[in-house]
Amino acid sequence: MNRLKPEKRKAVIVSLVEGNSINATVRMTGVSKPTILKLLADLGAACAKYHDENVMGLRPRLVQCDEVWSFCYCKQKNVKNAKAPVEGAGDVWTWTALDPESKLIISYHVGLRTREDAHTFMDDLSGRVINIGQISTDGFAAYPEAVREAFGSYQDYAQVVKQYAESKKYPDQKYSPSVCTGCKKNSVSGYPDPADASTSHVERHNLTIRMQNRRFTRLTNGHSKKIENHVHSLALFFMYYNYCRKHQSLKGETPAMTAALTDHVWTVEELIDLLR
Repeated sequence: MNRLKPEKRKAVIVSLVEGNSINATVRMTGVSKPTILKLLADLGAACAKYHDENVMGLRPRLVQCDEVWSFCYCKQKNVKNAKAPVEGAGDVWTWTALDPESKLIISYHVGLRTREDAHTFMDDLSGRVINIGQISTDGFAAYPEAVREAFGSYQDYAQVVKQYAESKKYPDQKYSPSVCTGCKKNSVSGYPDPADASTSHVERHNLTIRMQNRRFTRLTNGHSKKIENHVHSLALFFMYYNYCRKHQSLKGETPAMTAALTDHVWTVEELIDLLR
């Protein structure tokens, strides 16, 4: 990696954060696949370290939490019949906590959709904030206990529970999204404001994750083959999203600027400098 020219490094990283696959990046940049994977691993680890150490001491008025599904190596239902499945094969869930006002991803966790992962995620979130006005999550049953243990019984917290039905308009379309037929806001603890109880922004961010990460593209073979590369890819993406990518609704600022974590838009070169 040390022999890779700076302009090539930049080209590789720009390709990856813009949603291209590893193989497409090889074709576009002329850099070998092992070199790209090593750069991704090294920079992904550096990005995760920077996030852990610097996205701290926040006072968000609102936080929305959600989980987005993907898989590694093969889908969970196929793991038992897979030939030599790698460690971490099957379902992979990415948990995110987003400030809907600054658009900052405060916390993220890569794991499964279990009670233990809910606690790990909420414990990490609580360590990054000094105070949260109100928390909103979906209706996953593990959230209430995890929120209570991480933030206390008096935290303003609401769950947004959506009801879905299969589409009757296109019954033969296997991959058509389910139709939302209703939404109920449940006050779980404290005194959450129903007007602020929402997961709309974090759910919209799930789309950004899928669009900017080739590994999340549905119905393709671009999925992750190793869980380590999946984690590194997400660490790079969240760092780029928070610090480098101007958000359309923030008047030319990045989420990190709006959250007062930095005073300027980071360049890709600055992102790569985290390797030093």
